[in-house]
Amino acid sequence: MSDLPRKAVTRTAKLAALPLGFAGRATWGLGKRIVGESAEIVGRELQQRTAEQLFKVLGELKGGAMKFGQAMSVFESALPEEVAGPYRAALTKLQDAAPPMPTRTMHSVLAERLGENWPELFLEFDDKPAAAASIGQVHRAVWHDGREVAVKVQYPGAGEALLSDLNQLSRFARLLGPLIPGMDVKPLIAELKDRVSEELDYSLEAQAQQAHAEEFAGDPDVVIPAVVHQREQVLVTEWIDGVPLSEVITDGTQEQRDRAGQLLSRFLFSGPARTGLLHADPHPGNFRLLPGGPDGEDDWRLGVLDFGTVDRLPGGLPDPIGESLRMTLDGDAEAVYELLRTEGFVKDSIALDPDAVLDYLLPIIEPAQVEEFTFSRGWMRSQAARIADPRSPAHQLGKQLNLPPAYLLIHRVTLSTIGVLCQLGATVRLREELEEWLPGFLTAEVLEAFEAEESAAEA
Repeated sequence: MSDLPRKAVTRTAKLAALPLGFAGRATWGLGKRIVGESAEIVGRELQQRTAEQLFKVLGELKGGAMKFGQAMSVFESALPEEVAGPYRAALTKLQDAAPPMPTRTMHSVLAERLGENWPELFLEFDDKPAAAASIGQVHRAVWHDGREVAVKVQYPGAGEALLSDLNQLSRFARLLGPLIPGMDVKPLIAELKDRVSEELDYSLEAQAQQAHAEEFAGDPDVVIPAVVHQREQVLVTEWIDGVPLSEVITDGTQEQRDRAGQLLSRFLFSGPARTGLLHADPHPGNFRLLPGGPDGEDDWRLGVLDFGTVDRLPGGLPDPIGESLRMTLDGDAEAVYELLRTEGFVKDSIALDPDAVLDYLLPIIEPAQVEEFTFSRGWMRSQAARIADPRSPAHQLGKQLNLPPAYLLIHRVTLSTIGVLCQLGATVRLREELEEWLPGFLTAEVLEAFEAEESAAEA
């Protein structure tokens, strides 16, 4: 029997404690201010207590609650600094840590999935998990052929827990929403629910990871561990060492931050073009910085883990994304507006001023307007505040825009990646990656000119 706390009553009670706890601490804070304590000190203490409870409940539940916490954690840079500080430490923990599955339970799963003689498949196996995430945990081992491997074991009952948590969280979406200004939490939870069956299917994950591993084999910038073995709820892949991106965010040098940001941007846009798949879980726990690229020990590469959530894009990212971005940069308001209407971002029943739409978009695409751009928490907060403020024209216009289902996951992945870039404080040559990998960003004439230049250079 699983030790995962998955009985409906237990899990519902734990999740229900979140909004009740928020309300209780708000009352406590009001009482402290009445007796004369500084509002700033009380506010800081209040946020710290809230962050601690958020991590405790989400971490214990694993499942969908923790998955939601991981999805939210990449947006912490949108929070005002006085609020973000206490949450940052708690939410960052969710990117890499969770209470482990008992050893006896893990051994039972391995015996059931790999056979009673499963230890014979390994020369070494560490019972202590190297990482624990929302639906499974990872153990370091040595495969029978001598390769170091990561063994991913799914928690028994993870599917039930995932759906139960997300159903409960959707009821509390309005209360959780203010944690991330400018973001509607309910569609995020709905989209996570849509991905549950795929993430629980390790055979699909193995296929997506192997497709990336084969395409990026020998790549000077990106390392994808190959799949070694897969049986139902167990996935064995090559092990990669490296510095987790969460550590680069907290302690990395500026050189590491910039390199990580550049490679993360490159992977976001090149992956769909090269594999027809979009890695759709870009939280820092899924990335590593690996030393020792083709130019020496200091030439960092990006290691990419966890392909449980992907978007299948056979033709790469849709052309209209690149086309609308280019038109916006060119200031062609009418063309942008018509394209957005055609793609369903503006419904037929809505009439908007094309120039107002252009004004809404331009600040968001600032990183693509320049040769290189420094992402920062301050920039992210300014964007969130502009869209979240009910008095802002951007807020009023944003409410009238529509996000077509085909673009929902792409939109979330892009926002999440930008959130990580802002956490890194990385200076990135984003336009360079867009020109190289984003379909529709360059006109046919410009592409022909580039190809002619390349041909001349090779000759």
